[in-house]
Amino acid sequence: MIRDFLVWMAKFGKGPGEYDPSWSDLLASSLNFWGLLEGTHVLSLMLFAGTIFIVDARLLGLVFKKTPVSVVSDRILPLTVFGMIIMVATGAALVFAKPLLYYHNVWFRLKVVFLIAAFINIVVMHYRLQWNMAEWDALPKPPAKIQISAFISVACWILVITFGRFIAYDWYNCGKPLPAWANAIEECKTSADGALDLKGNPL
Repeated sequence: MIRDFLVWMAKFGKGPGEYDPSWSDLLASSLNFWGLLEGTHVLSLMLFAGTIFIVDARLLGLVFKKTPVSVVSDRILPLTVFGMIIMVATGAALVFAKPLLYYHNVWFRLKVVFLIAAFINIVVMHYRLQWNMAEWDALPKPPAKIQISAFISVACWILVITFGRFIAYDWYNCGKPLPAWANAIEECKTSADGALDLKGNPL
């Protein structure tokens, strides 16, 4: 179902002619705009994750120990929200430009997994763990459960950034000789490039 939607997305706006580009094709082939879009996505991710790292470092008791957590969070939150809005918008545009390439990319799939994990952790932190924040707000080190959540946040965002960077490399692209697990995870059999085993035989 997801792939069917992405196939439709890749063809959206395509003219009646065989070689007429779709809107997805036009965006992906726009060299200057594509570079601007990709650069903006990276910068907004740096802003979003960077501000989260500062708050997490405070929750871990590593920085600003004399400053209440609420003060650090309130000062940084507007920048975090701004970075998130730009990050999500540019990320969605990047996926729109090459939907099937990302769908069949193991690094993108891993990025999405840890992105979801990071946002779940944020929701748990704000709605389950911070209910008694007034009791530990000014402590140099918050309770252990808060520190664990902060550590999970840092780990998830580091992995999101790492796997996002790996997307640029074609180590595991479909159509290349790959181990069985890579072909299975990326669903290479349904890709335009097909699936090959390590000996180069089609699967």
